[in-house]
Parts: sequence; C-alpha cells; structure tokens
Amino acid sequence: MLPVLSGLIVSVDAFFIGLSLGLQKRCKFLYLAIINAFLFGLCILGFFIAGHIYELIPFEPDYVVGFAFISLGLWTILHFFISEHIKTRKRTSEEVNVSLKTIVLVGLVMSVEAMLITMGITFIFLPYSTLLIPIAVALAHFGYSALSFYLARTKHVKRVPAVVSHVISGLALITYGMMALFVELGL
Repeated sequence: MLPVLSGLIVSVDAFFIGLSLGLQKRCKFLYLAIINAFLFGLCILGFFIAGHIYELIPFEPDYVVGFAFISLGLWTILHFFISEHIKTRKRTSEEVNVSLKTIVLVGLVMSVEAMLITMGITFIFLPYSTLLIPIAVALAHFGYSALSFYLARTKHVKRVPAVVSHVISGLALITYGMMALFVELGL
C-alpha cells in the first residue's frame, strides 16, 4: 500500500502542470488526454526497466532516486526563473503565445518525469513492487492534471501567479527525493 501512496503523493506536481496547460488558450483537453496516455505507457515501461536494472546498479538505488528527484525539482524551479527572465527581456507589448511545440515539450517532460517516479518507487520498494505502482502514478497524474486543467478554465484560478505552480511542483519533486534519501538513511 505504501508504494501506491507514494505514487499518489509524488504525482502532485502533475496538478501544476495541468494548471499551466489549462491557462494556455491554445491547449485543449484532448492534448492533455493524449499526453497522459503516452505517460501511462512510459510508466509501465519504467516499472519493467527498473526491475531489470536494479541488480545492475553497483550502489544503493535510493541514492540515485533521491539525488535525481532533488535535481529535477531544482531544475524545474530554476528553469522557470531563467525562462521568465529571458521572456521579460524579449517581451513586447503583445502577450506571449504558447506554441503547440511547447505543449508537446511539456507533455514529454511530464511523461519522462512520471516514468522516473515509477522507476524510483519501484527501486525503493523492491522486491515488493507490483504493477499497481505505475498504474497509481499514471492515474494520479491524469487525475491531478485533469482537475487542475478544468480549474484553470474557471475565473478564480486564472489569478494564480505562474511562479506558484512551478515552485510548488519543484518542491514536490525535491521532497520526494529527500524522502528517498531518508528511507535509505533510516531517518
């Protein structure tokens, strides 16, 4: 049960990805559904890959998981601030329009991140890992992102600054990385 709970908790960043996609006028719910179908496939793939490479890692995989997610969380936060800085330098009086290519890139990043989450949870809970891990991660990603996508289309959520979603998403990944390290260290 703990692996499934971990999949639900660590997928909270999908809420903020769905929120940011929902705030883009060009993004349709169909795009989010396609992204999550691809994400589901990568989660299943990540589960099976993790089972095969676990024994090949010469040191404790929890360290890899912990540092990978801390790095991914820091990258999420820093990337937002750097891209915002670049946008403000280039911005004219027109609103910046998000391209379809950017939406696809966000979908790929979200899918690979979900695959890494699945692999990390599988590593931590081996040999007790089951197929429920990738299913929980994928369903949590879809549920959180669909809910926030819908909320973004309402009047109230549009006032949330973009920085909030990126920082909380990054902090969720950092927290998961720290949890993996704490499990390994026995804290």
